[in-house]
Amino acid sequence: MKKVNMQRMQRQQGFTLIELMIVIAIVGILAAIALPAYQDYTVRARMAEPMARLAEAKTSIAEFYASQGAMPSVAQSGVRTVETLIISSIVYNGTDTIRAAVKQSVMPGSGGVLSFELVAVTDPNTRSIQWTCRPTSGSPVLPNHLPANCRG
Repeated sequence: MKKVNMQRMQRQQGFTLIELMIVIAIVGILAAIALPAYQDYTVRARMAEPMARLAEAKTSIAEFYASQGAMPSVAQSGVRTVETLIISSIVYNGTDTIRAAVKQSVMPGSGGVLSFELVAVTDPNTRSIQWTCRPTSGSPVLPNHLPANCRG
């Protein structure tokens, strides 16, 4: 009786080839799901930098509008064209739109300039501005890659 039990215990040391293949298949499926989600996450994280720079521009334009009652010119706006590893430009048109252009390296294979813009809607009675964020027309940026406050 002891001899039979010893043989069973010795046979069950390690995994079979089928068990290993199942584990590898599960890991492969998880990687196939996680990789695109991670790539989307990194693009969204990179798009947060232009939004922070646009916040600076919004503040300076809103302060000018609140004090003067008119939108500033490009020179008066205080909006600086900045180039970083992610941002290629931030441009104010002098009337109501601030546009951020993002380098193509943020989203390789996009096939165009990734950009989004903030459009000002002014209220002359309260001298306040409401900003609307949207992708620039013709830009290949996907809605899920925009910053959270631009998707709604």
